[in-house]
Amino acid sequence: MTGLKDRTVLITGASSGIGEAAVRELASTGAKLFIGARRADRLRALAEELGDTVAWRELDVTDAANFDAFADAAEERFGRIDALVNNAGVMPLSRLAELKRDEWKKMIDVNIHGVLNGIAAVLPRFVAQKSGHVVNVASVGAHFVLPTGAVYCATKYAVWAISEGLRQEHDDIRTTVISPGVTATELGHDISAPDVAAGLKEWRRKSLAPDAIARAIRFALEQPDGVDVNEIIVRPTAADM
Repeated sequence: MTGLKDRTVLITGASSGIGEAAVRELASTGAKLFIGARRADRLRALAEELGDTVAWRELDVTDAANFDAFADAAEERFGRIDALVNNAGVMPLSRLAELKRDEWKKMIDVNIHGVLNGIAAVLPRFVAQKSGHVVNVASVGAHFVLPTGAVYCATKYAVWAISEGLRQEHDDIRTTVISPGVTATELGHDISAPDVAAGLKEWRRKSLAPDAIARAIRFALEQPDGVDVNEIIVRPTAADM
C-alpha cells in the first residue's frame, strides 16, 4: 500500500489519544478516513476540521451489528475499504483481589471482542478483493505483566494472538500489531483505585506523545506490496515498560 492517497482506512477509538493522532497523521497523506468512537461530538469536530476526506460515524466496538454498519457506511461513502486500525481500548487497572468483575468484563468486551468485531466487519471484503490490512493497537502489556495489570495484559496478549492467527490464515491480508509503551493519553482515566491511578500518573512522567504511535501506524500501512510489518513496539527512550 505504498502511498496512502485515496486509500480508505477505518480507525476506531478516533476521538482522542492515539486514535485522534492517527487520524491527523493519515489525513496528511491524502488517505480517505472513516473514523469511529462513542463521543460523536469529538468525531464531528475532527472531521469538520480535516475536510471531506474524513467521515465519521458513532461506534460501539462491542456491538457486532454496530461495527458491521460502520464498515458498510464506510464502503458506501468511499467505495471500498483498504485498511482497519483497531485502536479502541480501555484500561481500568486493579488488583485481582479487588474482584472488579464489571471492569474485567469491560476490558474483555472492548479490548478483545471489539478487535474481533472489527476483523469480522472487514475480513469478507478483504478476502473478496484479495487485499487489505488490519492494524491492531495492543500494548507493551502484550509482552509482560505488572501487578494491577493482569486482566488488561491478558486482553493485549489476546490481541497479539488473534493478530498472529489472522496473519497465518491469509496470505493476501497484511496484519500488524502496534504495541505502545507509556503514552500520554486518556487511557486509564477510569481506574477506580486511587493508589493505582496515582501510580499510573507517576509512570507517565516519561511518556510518548500519541503522534509517535501514529507515525508507527503510518509506517506499517505505507509498506509496499509483499511487505508485512508484523509488529512494532514503541517505548519512550530508556523506559523499562
